[in-house]
Amino acid sequence: MLQLTDYSVAYGQSDVIRGLNLEVGDEEIVAVLGRNGMGKTTLMKSLIGMIPSKSGDCQLDGTSLIPLQSHQRVAAGLGFVPQGRMIFSTMTVKENIETGLTSTGSNQIPEDLYEMFPVLKEMQHRRGGNLSGGQQQQLAIARALASNPGVLLLDEPTEGIQPSIIKEMARTLRKIRDQRKLAIIVSEQVLSFALDVADRILVIEKGNIVLDVPASEADQTMISKYLSV
Repeated sequence: MLQLTDYSVAYGQSDVIRGLNLEVGDEEIVAVLGRNGMGKTTLMKSLIGMIPSKSGDCQLDGTSLIPLQSHQRVAAGLGFVPQGRMIFSTMTVKENIETGLTSTGSNQIPEDLYEMFPVLKEMQHRRGGNLSGGQQQQLAIARALASNPGVLLLDEPTEGIQPSIIKEMARTLRKIRDQRKLAIIVSEQVLSFALDVADRILVIEKGNIVLDVPASEADQTMISKYLSV
């Protein structure tokens, strides 16, 4: 579904992602783990087109995303939930979700989004800024799903979320994968969440993949060493 070939991203003269090769299969959930500053957010922002790549290729279902602007990548089938959620705080829940419809040509919010996130239906006329952190994260995911992506990118979705909600978020993402038949890439620092949600665990260190294993075979002790400062 998504394929990176010799993919590199730089800030000025500083290479942050170096010659990355990665394939994500249909309906696969991949967690990208790593400490702060190792390239996780840079990778996510470059995939959605907020940061240009330096070299290599990124293909979504056989189509190169490299020449496309962010909105064109969304139209091509890439959904993005940014770090910090970045919802529109003064707009209602319903209006926030509707901003995700612009690439589809529809003005109707898919009913299954409200079925996945019942609280958003209850609060559809409430301003986004009045929601809790967990509810705002649900809203950000619903907004991304409104564009009907084939691949959903989530950048540090557990940041600022209560521990009691994190397990529920993992179940929700797996349910979304099963119902929507999409692939998910999630960047994360919380190992327990990654193991709950992912089929496959990657560890990124200084812009390189240093570990790539099925979640069922992941050595938690070894991965924890990569994540410790």
